[in-house]
Amino acid sequence: MKKLKIGKIELKTNVILAPMAGVTDITYRTICKEMGAGLVHTEMISAKGLYYQDKKTEDLMKINESNRPVSVQIFGSDPDIMAYVVEKYINTRSDIDIIDINMGCPAPKIVKNKDGCYLMKEPDLAGRIINKIKKVSNKPVTAKIRAGWSSDSINAVEFAKILEYNGLDMVTVHGRTRDQFYSGKADYKIIGQVKKSVTIPVTGNGDIYRPEDAVQMIKETNCDAVMLARGILGNPWLIMNTVKILNKDTDFFIPSPLERINMIKRHATMLIKESGERKAILEMRKFAAWYMKGMNNSSEVRKSINEITRGEELFKILDDYVESNGLS
Repeated sequence: MKKLKIGKIELKTNVILAPMAGVTDITYRTICKEMGAGLVHTEMISAKGLYYQDKKTEDLMKINESNRPVSVQIFGSDPDIMAYVVEKYINTRSDIDIIDINMGCPAPKIVKNKDGCYLMKEPDLAGRIINKIKKVSNKPVTAKIRAGWSSDSINAVEFAKILEYNGLDMVTVHGRTRDQFYSGKADYKIIGQVKKSVTIPVTGNGDIYRPEDAVQMIKETNCDAVMLARGILGNPWLIMNTVKILNKDTDFFIPSPLERINMIKRHATMLIKESGERKAILEMRKFAAWYMKGMNNSSEVRKSINEITRGEELFKILDDYVESNGLS
């Protein structure tokens, strides 16, 4: 594949890590970057949270320089507030390379405020948001959208054209409607239709759980890059193997159970250093469950991990698991 350029930013690989709330924090972004992600995204960040100087919101914008290029994803529906936030909080940051606008999140608490995927019901407002941001931004601007709000209003093509007209540099299309959430199957046809209809790069998103899925998506849509999301939960190696297959290499790395356990330890160690012990171990409950999914006798281990708050307890549980299952 031809290397993707977003504005003046050229990616080393065309495999992109999706923004995911509660997942793509600074620690997991670092792990995914090491696996070969060409671009990583922050968790989605509230423009209003930044506008009102909320400390927790600002903390989501921590960047590890080694992870660059990094895209900061913001959400909101007030063009003036979003443009102000870009000028004040993002333009001034040399460690932020790209700004992504969330126009695809289906979560009720997001759309009830007319943010996220709700904007697909308001294409003119979405266009004004991009227009205002592009007028002030010194960085490329991208957007993540869905096929449409519902099966009765699939409008990704028209919507993407409006965003392009207002200066958007790249669009990512998730092939589901808002009312599907994450059920059913992503419709690759709509991604292909968007690709045919705009001149800016198009990234495809949805249902990439194996390297072969990325190849199939590109074959069906002719998209310029692929964005990996739920497939990398507990499986950052999917990024590495997707990069491989796009380079005609099918010698995939399949992590052994011991390698998965060692990754949990490393992830926890990094997270403790970044967030403090108690918060990190609480966060590791979900990550450990994802890493251990499908492993022998893992349900009891996951149950034990859900009852602890200290790093040394986590490491003992994992060491006992390794010993009792003969993994060492």
